[in-house]
Amino acid sequence: MKNMFIIIFIAILGISGCSQENKTVQATAGEQVTVELTKCIDGDTAKFTKVGTTRFLYIDTPESTRTIEPYGKEAAAYTCNLLKNANEIQLQYDGPKKDKYDRTLAWIWVDGKLLQREIIKKGYVEKFYDYGTYSYEAELRDLQANAQRQKVGLWSNKSGTTPKSTNNQIQKFANCTDLRKVYPNGVPQNHTAYEPKMDRDQDGFACER
Repeated sequence: MKNMFIIIFIAILGISGCSQENKTVQATAGEQVTVELTKCIDGDTAKFTKVGTTRFLYIDTPESTRTIEPYGKEAAAYTCNLLKNANEIQLQYDGPKKDKYDRTLAWIWVDGKLLQREIIKKGYVEKFYDYGTYSYEAELRDLQANAQRQKVGLWSNKSGTTPKSTNNQIQKFANCTDLRKVYPNGVPQNHTAYEPKMDRDQDGFACER
């Protein structure tokens, strides 16, 4: 009889362990925090007051910092432009508030619009990181499918990373105002219009908004 109790106890522990290992996020978006931008890092990451480095929930944009992937710089420029020109930025939690790197996880609302939604519509999201069921998941997947059908952004079969001049000659602009008339979101370091003097924050991207 004692052996039978031991076997049952071990079985219960095993079931409990499996349930913890396979646990997924069943989230309901709720608490919102009004913050201010302190630094825009790339297409899906930024730093804000109160919460520090924040990874945008659910979306994954191409890399644009240590490595440069197609449309990485475009995604970063688009995101940073919206954040830097926002009148109000709010973060909305949806499940766990931190990832394993201690970054805040949140939906980002910019002047009442969900930033993740806007980035997807531009075609700058290459995939989703899906650890469970998030509140806006179904809608964002529909938007992604629509962006793919319309062949926008990285779905356009173009190589990305901001158009260059066709003859590869250096392009000269008097200042960022003039440059943005041709390249509204600025240009990366490998672009023929890039000049260090226009890259004031020395992030390898000139005249970004």
